[in-house]
Amino acid sequence: MTLVNVKNKKNGVTYVYESIGYWDKEKQQARSKRKCIGKIDDETGEIIYSKKYLESKELEQIKANPNNYKSDECKRTFVGATHLLDEIGSKLGIAKDLEKCFPKIHKQIQSLAYYLVMEDRNPLSRFPKWSKTHSHPFGENITSQRSSELLEMITEDKKINFFKLQSKRRLEREYLAYDTTSVSSFSKIIK
Repeated sequence: MTLVNVKNKKNGVTYVYESIGYWDKEKQQARSKRKCIGKIDDETGEIIYSKKYLESKELEQIKANPNNYKSDECKRTFVGATHLLDEIGSKLGIAKDLEKCFPKIHKQIQSLAYYLVMEDRNPLSRFPKWSKTHSHPFGENITSQRSSELLEMITEDKKINFFKLQSKRRLEREYLAYDTTSVSSFSKIIK
C-alpha cells in the first residue's frame, strides 16, 4: 500500500489516495485500487484525513482489540415519534417561529410539547422519566418546577405573535371553512 497525491485542476486541492496494487488476471497486467483518504493542507503540508477514513481506522482498531473499548454506559433511546415531530415542526415552520418568539427557551417548550403529544394523559411531573428514554430538542431533564416556570413565560402577547407568524405561512395555501348549519329536532320522522 502506498500513498498517492493527486492535484485537482478545477479547485486546486491536492487529494491523498491510498493505493493498493494487484494483478488483473483477465487483462494480464498490474492494476491498482485507489481510495481517497483526505487532502493536503496548503499551509502546513500535512494530511487532513477524511471523516470516513478516520471512522474506518477506528473501527479496525476496535475489531482488532475489542477488550480495549468498553463502555461504562449502556443506554437506549426512543427516536421514532420525536423524529416525526421534528420533521413536522421543521416543515411547518413551527420550530423557527418558536425560536423567534422564545429565543432562550424554544427547545424546552418544544420538548414539553413533544411530551404532551406523546404522553397525553400523564402529568408534566413525569417528564424527567420520559426524558431519560426519549430523544427531544432540549435533550436534558426539565423538572416539574422548571416546567411551571416555562409555562408562565408563555404570555398572551408571545402566543399571539407566534400565531401571527404561523398564519403568514399558511395564508396562501390553507384556509378554514366552517359549516354553521345545524338541525335540532326531537322528531323521529326527519332523517
